[in-house]
Amino acid sequence: MKAEVIPNQPVIEAARFVLRPLRKSDAGLVALYTADRRLAEGTRAIPHPLPPGATEAFIGRALADGRDEDVWALDGAGHGLAEVLGLVSLTRMERAQSEVGYWVAPAFWNTGFASEAVAAIVAANPHSARTLFAEVFQDNPGSARVLTNCGFDYLGDAESWSVARGARVPTWTYLRRMG
Repeated sequence: MKAEVIPNQPVIEAARFVLRPLRKSDAGLVALYTADRRLAEGTRAIPHPLPPGATEAFIGRALADGRDEDVWALDGAGHGLAEVLGLVSLTRMERAQSEVGYWVAPAFWNTGFASEAVAAIVAANPHSARTLFAEVFQDNPGSARVLTNCGFDYLGDAESWSVARGARVPTWTYLRRMG
C-alpha cells in the first residue's frame, strides 16, 4: 500500500464547506462534473468531451512538487453535502501575484458556493499575494458577480482561448489588491 502525498497547502474553513487539497479519490466526482459541456465551456482549460485520463492527469499535476497552481476541493461532507462541490485554485505569478480560478458543479450553481470559496481564499491569502487576478468569460456574468462580491475591481477586457469551445472568447479581467 502506498500512502498518498498531500501537498503543502492549508485547509481553509468556510461556512458550508472546507477548502482542502485535492485527493486522487476526487477523480470520479471531478470527472463527472467537468464532463458537463456547460461547465467545460465556462473554463479556459477543460476540454469537451473530456478525454480518458484527463482528470487523473489534472489531479496528478495538482499534487506534484514544484507546481505553480494550488487546487482546493470545496468539500461539503462535514456539512451533509457532497465531498466535492467544485474547485478553486491559485496560480503563482511573478512579483507576489496570483490568479484565482474556480468552478462549481452545475447542480450547485446559484447557491453562493463560488462566492464563499473565493472569499475564503481571499481571506486566507495562502500565497501571501499582494495582488490577485481573475478572468471570466463575458457570457458568464454570474462569475463576474462572484468576483465583485469578493472585492475584485474590473480591470479591462481581453480574450482567452477556451479548449472546450475551440475558440477565443471575450473576457473581463479583475484584480484585488491585498492588504
